[in-house]
Amino acid sequence: MRAILIQHNIYKNHNISYQVIVSRMRYISSQTERSIRFVGLSTALANAHDLADWLGVEENGLFNFKPSVRPVPLEVHIQGYPGKFYCPRMNSMNKPTYAAISTHSPTKPVLIFVSSRRQTRLTALDLIQFAASDERPRHFLGMPEEALQMILSQVTDQNLRHTLQFGIGLHHAGLNDKDRSLVEELFANNKIQGTEYYDGKAKRYIDFPITDILQMMGRAGRPQYDQHGKTVILVHEPKKSFYKKFLYEPFPVESSLREQLHDHINAEIVSGTICHKEDAIYYLTWTYLFRRLMVNPSYYGLEDKDPGTLSSYLSSLVLSTFQDLEDSGCIKITEDRVEPMMLGSIAAQYYLKYTTVSMFGSNIGADTSLEVFLHILSGASEYDELPVRHNEENYNADLSKKVPLPVDKNLLDDPHVKANLLFQAHLSQVELPITDYVTDLKSVLDQSIRIVQAMIDVCANSGWLYSSITCMRLLQMVMQGLWYDRDSPLRMLPCMTDELIASLNQKGVSNVLQLLDLSLTSLQDVTRSSVASRLYEDLQHFPRIQARLKLHKRNAGDEQCFSLNIRLEKKNGSRRTSRAFVPRFPKVKNEAWWLVLGNTSTAELYALKRVSFPDILQTHMDIPPTVNNFQGMKLILVSDCYLGFVREWDIEELAQSHGKH
Repeated sequence: MRAILIQHNIYKNHNISYQVIVSRMRYISSQTERSIRFVGLSTALANAHDLADWLGVEENGLFNFKPSVRPVPLEVHIQGYPGKFYCPRMNSMNKPTYAAISTHSPTKPVLIFVSSRRQTRLTALDLIQFAASDERPRHFLGMPEEALQMILSQVTDQNLRHTLQFGIGLHHAGLNDKDRSLVEELFANNKIQGTEYYDGKAKRYIDFPITDILQMMGRAGRPQYDQHGKTVILVHEPKKSFYKKFLYEPFPVESSLREQLHDHINAEIVSGTICHKEDAIYYLTWTYLFRRLMVNPSYYGLEDKDPGTLSSYLSSLVLSTFQDLEDSGCIKITEDRVEPMMLGSIAAQYYLKYTTVSMFGSNIGADTSLEVFLHILSGASEYDELPVRHNEENYNADLSKKVPLPVDKNLLDDPHVKANLLFQAHLSQVELPITDYVTDLKSVLDQSIRIVQAMIDVCANSGWLYSSITCMRLLQMVMQGLWYDRDSPLRMLPCMTDELIASLNQKGVSNVLQLLDLSLTSLQDVTRSSVASRLYEDLQHFPRIQARLKLHKRNAGDEQCFSLNIRLEKKNGSRRTSRAFVPRFPKVKNEAWWLVLGNTSTAELYALKRVSFPDILQTHMDIPPTVNNFQGMKLILVSDCYLGFVREWDIEELAQSHGKH
């Protein structure tokens, strides 16, 4: 038997990242006079010599084959279909798809790529109908009924469960991990046919990039399995000639660097590679963009290849980029020099877009609230591409009624509003409407760590104590999937119930820290004996931190300065790992901590240090010489993943005990 998989393509264009990495490595090689070797693989290119020249590959190291040269011969059929509107045209292609399977691959595996998640279901249903019309409804199924029923009992997605009964699988990002793995295994073992789809983030139907078409074609005819492959491409009739030309002929590769130049120029300024306008222009000469400007200027809006025109273009591009970066607060321009500013350094450190840190600079203040921080997090440019699919504004409207903080009801189709709703749903443990949202939430949470850490650095560098602490609480919330100001920190414990929380609160216990050092006998005293054992086991997930502080004078010229020596020891009990206990967060996380030196009376933050350690840490923090006394000064230890794990030490009391005044 064979398998059919209708696939939604997942390939991405990494043109920009490759350009920056290669350009930087070649520039470093030129400065250090140490050679570097690049090995590159690509589809057939019309301008392979341009690419090779940029990479520094000599003629004897370049191999460029025609698209027709393949390890396994590929037979390509292109069919055009009329129709102005997308959905009716796609519907008209389903019967030819069934005919193509019957003609070209009656006994071999089949992959069918379609343009949306919805279309996977529609195409699969039509294939089932056409097979039934041929009196072969289970034509695509390659397993006995008993095995099928066992598999169906494991499937979560209702559409997938239905199509699997007829031997057709669905495969797309909206499936949960278990369903997706199951489909892959069934397809690989020729138990089913299937559908998988291309997930465009645009709010309209767009064409597959030609590079993606070539990637899809590459799935047909695998050297280890097949002696030949076949591809049938169904396209809109007016575009048939275009696809025919570029599928049979090499195509040129252009640069996409210009659209993302700000972030890369900022990173080079922070690293010290670019200090002047001339440095930036010289940096650009190492890029693939520069090579293509000289070969195909009209593609980039230039009228000719004249050196003066090219020089003027590069100069204008650099100046406008510098100006945008300065306006955003990332760099400072002084005469002919450029210098990194705090926001620019943070953007480079956390690999954030310059527009994101600019938004931080405009919206974060000394006493920013938790609600505002959540709004700022959701507004990061990194979430610009979060998909809001067809009709998902309706899901967002329903979700907005189940979460505590309001969102703009006029922007329910905005990706940042959706990000905000996903964060709130995560913190409120609200059930998500469809499996697509589960995948989207994982993506949102994955990016959130570095964004929140960048926000904390903005607060710390500005000397804002309370905003820094509030933002740290936000990261704890994200890690635990709980609200700081709405949920009890005791909910981090798996065995915790509302009844047990109420009972513990009556006895003065409101957080996990108060329970950590209690013995099993003591736990039995503060709770029911039947719960104590389970509670004791749950508490082993959390570390116990002991600290010893010592204040001493340090030499700093004529000024009397002090430094705080800190010894932290982690008592893990039965734990043998530094892995954080974050069951509601989708990725593995290691425990880390912030040491915050600040004044709770004046709300000033003097110093911040991020630390992680398996058992014992020895470190120190210098007290600024401008601080006249220790009144109100505290050292605060904050966990980056455990809700409510905050400990404070009064430096004034410490100084008095050491005889310091």
